[in-house]
Amino acid sequence: MSLDTLEPSTAVAEQEVDLWPGAPPEPTACGPGPEQTFRQGVPDGRQTTMLRNVVTPTLTVCRPDPAKANGVGVIVAPGGGWRILAWEHEGTELARWLTTRGYTAFLLKYRLMATLPDPGEFARQSEETSKQIAARFASGAAPKSIDDIVKDPRMTAAQNAANNDGRQALALIRERAAEWKVQPDRVGMIGFSAGAFVTADVAMNPGGPPLAFAAPIYGGTTGGRPVPNDAPPFFSAVTEDDRLLLRSVQQLYLDWSKAGRPAEFHVFARGGHGFGMARQGLPVDRWIDLFGDWLADRGLA
Repeated sequence: MSLDTLEPSTAVAEQEVDLWPGAPPEPTACGPGPEQTFRQGVPDGRQTTMLRNVVTPTLTVCRPDPAKANGVGVIVAPGGGWRILAWEHEGTELARWLTTRGYTAFLLKYRLMATLPDPGEFARQSEETSKQIAARFASGAAPKSIDDIVKDPRMTAAQNAANNDGRQALALIRERAAEWKVQPDRVGMIGFSAGAFVTADVAMNPGGPPLAFAAPIYGGTTGGRPVPNDAPPFFSAVTEDDRLLLRSVQQLYLDWSKAGRPAEFHVFARGGHGFGMARQGLPVDRWIDLFGDWLADRGLA
């Protein structure tokens, strides 16, 4: 099923649950809130829903039609540079695609670094940051790691909080697997950009049994750590014109492959950074079909 033939959602239930039983760890890492929703453009020209100033992490459980359910759970981690969450084209749209194919999707709202509360000031700051990054990497070699892009202790704190939220999501799903009708050993994770870094970190250090699979899309790193002997099967996709994270994703694939772990990696010529479920009329639009085929080949369909 391609993006061009995406069906209306057949999810029969949505349930949002708090990720942590009490206050999450690192209470000063993010905040202070309040959480805000806004609209922002994505690569296919649409304006879609984004979130920022998330301080209360949650899971939104999207269940398939019981007649289609395959018992596989998929944690979905949207991206946004640890400043925002691309909630729609890297989140709810993928959750909808998954549920139509029988997967139970768990949409992860992880904590973010604080941004300016005034929408106008936030927009101006975001534009200036984007210009600075674009100018820095407009020519010359693409950055090889996230540290080459920005060094900000606030971002590091938000990264650590998000990684812990990812691990807690996996633990919570396994704890409530019977309730949500998924098999505890068949829970994988997919993330985009910053969410891909969360996915890779959980794959490297799940805090328990390994993920069933890890799919960090246009992002992720091992952080210089050795890939575990039981690291999950790996799927990734990126574009050649993604000046931001191409080299980082290439290195992540090489690390997985050199460790002898199953790995599949797709590099498309065009599509930029942040394509998600956007449709640009390019071959990269079909990455989701390749992902679906890969899951089926791994016996996870």
